[in-house]
Amino acid sequence: MTRRDLCAFAAIGAVALAAAATSLAVAPGLRGVLGAGLALAMVAIAAIDARHFIIPDVLSGAAFALALANAAIDPWGTVLEGLGAAALRGAVLAASFFALRAVYYRIRGREGIGLGDVKLAGVAGAWLDWTTIPIAIEIAALAALAVYLLRQFAGRRPVNAMARLPFGLFLAPAIWLGWLLDATLLAS
Repeated sequence: MTRRDLCAFAAIGAVALAAAATSLAVAPGLRGVLGAGLALAMVAIAAIDARHFIIPDVLSGAAFALALANAAIDPWGTVLEGLGAAALRGAVLAASFFALRAVYYRIRGREGIGLGDVKLAGVAGAWLDWTTIPIAIEIAALAALAVYLLRQFAGRRPVNAMARLPFGLFLAPAIWLGWLLDATLLAS
């Protein structure tokens, strides 16, 4: 392992610990523990997607399971209502991303987003409230666009419509930020 790899690993670990600690601080109890689990899964997904352009199913599955546990302890309804609402939001968002993927392929003749991104969208839907979902997607999209444009500008390269960008790198942290928003500002 190179020194650069060790520094990157240490930085990722520090971000993961800070996000987990923040989750526990803003939502004491079981909800905070679940939020900390979400934070760790989202940091891992972002790091892996950034390096390998893949979102591991095991991490998406773990994050989805945590979302269901979170929905089951929702104080605003019964366990079945919470689980049903989370599953519905997850299915709607995953289907929307899958439709976007299909339309993009039909128009451009190549994949625009991978199935990992579709599954991650399902995770976002299961974790986030209807009002927070568009905020998280907008954060992810604007961050991805900003990073791409800054990289192109800094490297003095033209914008390329065929460039690849790991969207999970941006969507995963945006999901956690959306949960944080739900747990703090929108919790009242």
